[in-house]
Amino acid sequence: MALNNTYEARLVQQETAVGAGVQILLLALLGSAIGLGPAGWLTGLAFAIASWALLSLALHRSRLRTFGPANRVTLGRATLVGGVTALVAESFESSPPVTLFVGLTAVALILDGVDGKVARRTGTSTALGARFDMEVDAFLILVLSVYVSMSLGPWVLLIGAMRYGFVAAARVWPWLNAPLPPSTARKTVAAMQGVFLLLAASGFLPYAGTFAVAASALAALVWSFGRDIMWLWRTSRVERVAVAEVRELVASP
Repeated sequence: MALNNTYEARLVQQETAVGAGVQILLLALLGSAIGLGPAGWLTGLAFAIASWALLSLALHRSRLRTFGPANRVTLGRATLVGGVTALVAESFESSPPVTLFVGLTAVALILDGVDGKVARRTGTSTALGARFDMEVDAFLILVLSVYVSMSLGPWVLLIGAMRYGFVAAARVWPWLNAPLPPSTARKTVAAMQGVFLLLAASGFLPYAGTFAVAASALAALVWSFGRDIMWLWRTSRVERVAVAEVRELVASP
């Protein structure tokens, strides 16, 4: 049994290594297609190495016996995000082809709706898979916000930084870590971030339209985070009051 578990763990880890290899292959293809410079190569390689290391560590801790089809879809999407990241890094020196940038990003966004369905249909939903999917989404939004900020201004970075700011705040105020109830509105706002940022990054709209799209994405995100934070604060306040009342009852003679 121990040998089987070790063999299965090695197979799972091998899939992450394959993902890193595919990432490097994608960078090579981009390099041959557009002449990817040092900034793009270094950023893309850093993304591949960091993704492989973090995912391998998470898999080791979770002790998953199989990587699963949904995680493979997410890994493929992460590879595309790595390509987009390399193109954004390259854009500081020269603008990448719009069609290539839009194409990679669009496929990555489309696949975002695939991995969850695959997990549910195959019965392979896991906490690691959900976290993996969320982290890939968040990083893509961050990268897109960096790209759009170069034309609209640094305020667009708030779109990509908001989720990471929330995670940092939760370390200071633990009540932010409480689970949230399911929300269609929250899912809709999260999904529209990538679409709106891609539209703003595509250059298809005039400046005013690009500004309006990015501003709408930020406003919707502020509303969504604000609503959730208020719900978490109210819930934690009710719990604190209930705990205080119980302590008073216990302490009373």
